[in-house]
Amino acid sequence: MTPEPCVPQTDASGRELTEHGTTLFPVGCYHDDLNQFSVPWHWHDELEAFFVSEGQVFAAVGTAKLTLRQGEGLFINAGILHSVQKAGSGGCRLHSLVFHPRLAGGSMDSVFWQNYVHPLIRNKRLEYVLLNSSDTWEKEALESIEGAWQSYTLKSSGYEFQVRSALSWLLFLLSKHCPPGTLLPSEKALRDSARAKLMLQYIQEHFSEEISTAQIAACAGISESECLRCFRSIIGVPPVRYLRQYRIQQAAALLASGRQRIAEIGAQCGFSDTSYFTKIFREQTGCTPSEYRRSFTLS
Repeated sequence: MTPEPCVPQTDASGRELTEHGTTLFPVGCYHDDLNQFSVPWHWHDELEAFFVSEGQVFAAVGTAKLTLRQGEGLFINAGILHSVQKAGSGGCRLHSLVFHPRLAGGSMDSVFWQNYVHPLIRNKRLEYVLLNSSDTWEKEALESIEGAWQSYTLKSSGYEFQVRSALSWLLFLLSKHCPPGTLLPSEKALRDSARAKLMLQYIQEHFSEEISTAQIAACAGISESECLRCFRSIIGVPPVRYLRQYRIQQAAALLASGRQRIAEIGAQCGFSDTSYFTKIFREQTGCTPSEYRRSFTLS
């Protein structure tokens, strides 16, 4: 059984609302084909770890811009703004797990939580860890991620123990080899990240309306030029382009799950002109809205 892709549903601040796993077993296991759609900017209280199973991936984590190749992986700490998209040509796939810290840490009065998990998630110096096979411990960490993913996918008897064991060992390796000595993000980087969250919140609340760069800048109390600089620093694209991408992502979700007319979906997502909506949708997805909807009907 192949896991489903992770399609984040977020609130107005970009905080993910998707429930990963269940209360009894709080871990979600996903298989993302980034040729179909990128993972948009979001953040969540859970930890995330992924392994590039095919191609190259571009990951933006806070102000960091990272390119990962097949066989490499990434750990993202709780509460960190991030996005993932395809890099290069050819296939591009991820094996990812999003899990609550208590899966490995247990209760707050346990030795696992107090000595290993809590210090890791409270370490503001540790936004992410890029993993490759250059060091023995990183190779072991990658094996833990892929092992947890495979165990979850196969779901053989007792797989819950195997998943928890692999993710617990991953956190132990991270806590041992990534001490708090890492440099703190600069004040400027922290300020830009906080402003970006405010501006993303504004866009996600008003994406169906006509909004300008000036309005986006005003919500964070900054000038238009500072808004453009901050967006390029954190998000990597100007705010108008991000708004257009976000509108298309919302439209795609409606096309896949709803029966509204295409013109109605376009208007609901901020495109008053259906022809322009179709043009932008094709540019970003490689197909028209009708073709995109039909692909879900036929699958």
